[in-house]
Amino acid sequence: MVLPVRDVNPARRTPWVTYALILVNLVVFVLSPIATSFLTPDSASAQCEQLAFLYEYAAIPDEVVGNDATGVVPTGEPAGGGCEGAPADYDKQPWLSVLFAMFLHGGWLHLLGNLLFLYVFGDNVEDRLGRVRYLLFYLVCGYAATYGFAFADPDSTVPLVGASGAIAGVLGAYLVLFPKARVWSLLTFFFFLPLRLPAWLVLGSWFLLQFLYFRGAGLTDAGGGVAYLAHVIGFVVGAALVWPLRGSGRDRRIAQPRYGPYARR
Repeated sequence: MVLPVRDVNPARRTPWVTYALILVNLVVFVLSPIATSFLTPDSASAQCEQLAFLYEYAAIPDEVVGNDATGVVPTGEPAGGGCEGAPADYDKQPWLSVLFAMFLHGGWLHLLGNLLFLYVFGDNVEDRLGRVRYLLFYLVCGYAATYGFAFADPDSTVPLVGASGAIAGVLGAYLVLFPKARVWSLLTFFFFLPLRLPAWLVLGSWFLLQFLYFRGAGLTDAGGGVAYLAHVIGFVVGAALVWPLRGSGRDRRIAQPRYGPYARR
């Protein structure tokens, strides 16, 4: 309901790690077969190819929990109203698939929505943590979100993809570190009315919605395939990891930013 588009919180240095994460996510998606799925939405062959791709590279809860890859996987060929299966001809490491899954997405809207949130909130968290710690923080949140979801639904064979868990960690960190920062947001339920809202309201309402969706839809929304629990876990882990840093750092002046909303124009 609230779509953030820009925060009024200039950072002291260029967020190269955030930019790199955005670029890698974009490039990986463009190179995946899912990027062109909209061209052949009803093609059984294309859908089976995408499913085979996801089984090879995405995180699957049943595999992640036991750290043991599934023996039979889709081959990418349609058969009998479904997809043909066969023993995997590749060596998959489930713990490593969790990393790969952070850079895979289920569609253009999934990708662009995630990258928008990372772009708006990632720079300040990177600025406060430092580049190396920020990258490690991002990966830890992503792993925690995926493993947390997997252990909550250990029998699921539905592939998990997306940077949402890691980015949710960034949002949790931003809420702890900069609760009073102002965020330009669009109220999507009111003709996209732009308002400058405090971060605690924007991110707090986002987390509340994720939690309510999880409680109402279960582990995943069967219609949209959204793993809300992974968002909740990532957010909580991110907030907890930076909690000791709350209130640290000097207040930043907006008049002469080296990088920020004014420098971006």
